[in-house]
Amino acid sequence: MEINKHNYCIIMAGGIGSRFWPMSRTAHPKQFMDVLGVGKTLLQQTYERFTRICPPENILVVTNDSYRDLVSKQLPGISTARVLGEPVRRNTAPCIAYATYKIAQEDPDANIVVAPSDHIITKEDEFAGAIRNSLDFTASENSLLTLGIMPNRPDTGYGYIQFREDQCDVKYKVCRVKTFTEKPNLEMAKFFLRSGEFLWNSGIFVWNLKAITAAFEKHLPEVHALFSGGMGKYNTPAEAEFVKNVYTLCTNISIDYGIMEKADNVYVLSADIGWSDLGTWGSLYEHCKKDADGNAVVGSNVMVYDSKGCIVNMPKNKLVVLQGLEDYIVVESDEILLVCRKSDEQQIRQFVNDVKINRGDRFV
Repeated sequence: MEINKHNYCIIMAGGIGSRFWPMSRTAHPKQFMDVLGVGKTLLQQTYERFTRICPPENILVVTNDSYRDLVSKQLPGISTARVLGEPVRRNTAPCIAYATYKIAQEDPDANIVVAPSDHIITKEDEFAGAIRNSLDFTASENSLLTLGIMPNRPDTGYGYIQFREDQCDVKYKVCRVKTFTEKPNLEMAKFFLRSGEFLWNSGIFVWNLKAITAAFEKHLPEVHALFSGGMGKYNTPAEAEFVKNVYTLCTNISIDYGIMEKADNVYVLSADIGWSDLGTWGSLYEHCKKDADGNAVVGSNVMVYDSKGCIVNMPKNKLVVLQGLEDYIVVESDEILLVCRKSDEQQIRQFVNDVKINRGDRFV
């Protein structure tokens, strides 16, 4: 299948993945890890996924400055000019703006996919079909599109998208978005599941260049002013200094809050792509091989007795004996041992904050 030369992809690879601690650490976050033991890191899998959809030279990876070498090492085929370094973390809206206005300088007809670098997609063909369908829609529509996932449980760790069944495009199978809800409580998540009107927000977006730059100008005018001020400097030696200055002035805001929740031209495509954002140990558990008691064990010297539904990840040569645990996370990595109920995994981010305050940066 011929690949459209105007198709671009922005891969966001600057996060720390603190809910995946202690395996995911500031120096080596989860996108750079082979968490499923398949021989490729999450970033490498994401990059390869998009080479089926975009010309390789049209794939940009936005990451923290400190990870640029790591990205180049894991993706030897990517040009260093396509690895964009952020001097400080400012959330997803500035990250996307940086790459978007860089693309704008070279291709005003660009049609863009934005995707995180640390998600799992198990149905690759279905994913490619959904993205191509989305790109066909946004190529001619002044719309902002997001991929939605049909929920199979009342998960409180995901954002939800309510769609309008009465405003759907039959040809492209997309529906207009009614509301976004960030990480609801359990009762609300159960209601969303029962209603059948809500999808999980995958954090994967599709739009054409004109639509997204117009959205930045309307809903985040300060961000638009900062990054559009770089036109003429992107893809030149002046880019690095310009970006360094812009990020000191730029607000910390997500694309969801800054644009998607405010815009009135937002659509969603429901996609069955075997998706997980791999945000937590529990989400990894779903994709791991399990024993007869439902324990997912990584580590060649782990012995488990009278235990059910646990996820255990231990260094290869560490002898570990577990007895009497049910639905626990047990993880050791670089001098850190975490033992936590799976039901309390959303607290791990708080644990990391407390560790940083009480024990310093060494363990985070």
